[in-house]
Amino acid sequence: MMTTSDITTLPYRPNVGAVIFRADGKILIARRTDMPGVGGSLSEGVWQCPQGGMDDGETPREAVLREVQEEIGTDKLHILHEHPDWIAYDLPQHLIGKALGGRFRGQTQKWFAIAFTGTDDDINLAAQNPPEFDAFQWVDLDSLPERNVGFKKPIYEKLVQDFASFSKATQN
Repeated sequence: MMTTSDITTLPYRPNVGAVIFRADGKILIARRTDMPGVGGSLSEGVWQCPQGGMDDGETPREAVLREVQEEIGTDKLHILHEHPDWIAYDLPQHLIGKALGGRFRGQTQKWFAIAFTGTDDDINLAAQNPPEFDAFQWVDLDSLPERNVGFKKPIYEKLVQDFASFSKATQN
């Protein structure tokens, strides 16, 4: 088991995330295929916004568009806003050394508010092999913190607060 001092020497993994808004202000969340039976308030798995690691030499904007294309198979997107801050989270103790290839203590994330310009038919969860997600749904932004694993809840609470205007703006 890693000691606290061992953990603090591990870096954070750079990551990007997309809060994707539909025209009615709802956001897209998708169910992970690798975490069945785990989750926040849902018994049928972990639901989250598309997100993923950055490749070497990639800008956050390039990375978020690539990640969304890989994970939900669409390019029907328009970036509305890049969050000004990198938001970090630490993995729970029991996942350090296991999750994220065992090389990171958590992730530091750059989040984007993104308008979805397509229809549900433009989303293809099988675009990536194997797929990361097996289902998606459109939900209210303020429900986001309760729909994910607990250790990420503070990040989603911050995104609800910081991206609320985009939820309202897309409805006009």
